[in-house]
Amino acid sequence: MRQRIARTIGGVALVALVASGAACSGSGGDDGAAGGEACGSKIAFFGALTGSSAALGINENNGVKLAVDKYNKANPDCKVEQVELDSQGSPDQAPQLAQQAIDDEKILGLVGPAYSGESEAANPFFSDAGLVHITPSATNPTLAQQKWKTFFRAVGNDLTQGPAAGKYIKDVLKAEKVYVIDDQSAYGVGLADEVKKLLGAAVVGSDKVQGEGKQTDFSASVTKVKSSGATVLFYGGYYQEAGLIRKQLTGAGVTATLVAGDGVNDPAYIASAGQTAAEGTILTCPCQPAAKAKGNFAADYQALNGVAPGTYSDSAYDAANILLAGIKAGKTTREGLLEFVKGYTGEGVAATYKFTETGELDPAQVKIWAYKVTGGQVVPDQEIPKS
Repeated sequence: MRQRIARTIGGVALVALVASGAACSGSGGDDGAAGGEACGSKIAFFGALTGSSAALGINENNGVKLAVDKYNKANPDCKVEQVELDSQGSPDQAPQLAQQAIDDEKILGLVGPAYSGESEAANPFFSDAGLVHITPSATNPTLAQQKWKTFFRAVGNDLTQGPAAGKYIKDVLKAEKVYVIDDQSAYGVGLADEVKKLLGAAVVGSDKVQGEGKQTDFSASVTKVKSSGATVLFYGGYYQEAGLIRKQLTGAGVTATLVAGDGVNDPAYIASAGQTAAEGTILTCPCQPAAKAKGNFAADYQALNGVAPGTYSDSAYDAANILLAGIKAGKTTREGLLEFVKGYTGEGVAATYKFTETGELDPAQVKIWAYKVTGGQVVPDQEIPKS
């Protein structure tokens, strides 16, 4: 049995630990290595930075960038480098990127993968190599059921988000007829299935489309939704297809409210659908509004990146800070950093973090919010009660 290292780092203390002093000062760390070995260590971001799925990845990468920037300003003589691994959101590219990260011995941990499909493809490699990774956004529940020893999730999964979306449709929208479409991705199917379970007989039909930019004409699905008489359409998938579906629904005179999960919760959805068509869309997310992030996160993010934080910017920032706290504490080997994350307890700007045996965020810390497209912007609507 491996010994577990328990660490409790309260609220502001997490940032204080990461920011205080030089990581290479002093003698040995808990790994039995000289503290100076932390100098030149790397953490990586793994997710889409280009391509049709890039908006979410850029949000997250910028959060990691802020965490590393703050760390390096506090430790100018012993910096940590950020490596960007652009997956384009494609599971096909994930294995070779995972191997690239594994082969760079300076990379001690990763934030990501960002999407569930690429996580399924990459995570077995990370597990075999003992390379710890914390995803800020991959929410398919099955990811935590594969016995990958290096997997951790900084947000709630679809077993929390899906029922919450269904609850909002039932209790707030009071829909009696709901149509469900998914994009056949690991994420989209999982989320759609949970919504269907909760709504039961209210689901009057379902359909499947192609994601990853492989389909642009959704007229067949639009016809099915229109014929069903549904007043709500739930879509399990990502923003690029959701925007086109919403645009084509509106063009066909279908006024059903579109409800979707966190994969659509991005301003890029509005750009794809058009502001008029997107108006009134409901988007759920196991993430709080960026404005609710603690401390100066929002202002610091804006100052560094030139844009306001978006979906999962804060959870990616927190995930990076957990890895940096481990490096700061002398965990300068992959094995040491993995053990640090396993036993980690602390408060970030987005949530309080403690992980279960399977790498899930402690269920008590999970919050699900509904957002609404209003006046061309995604704005907070309400936190969805757990029960």
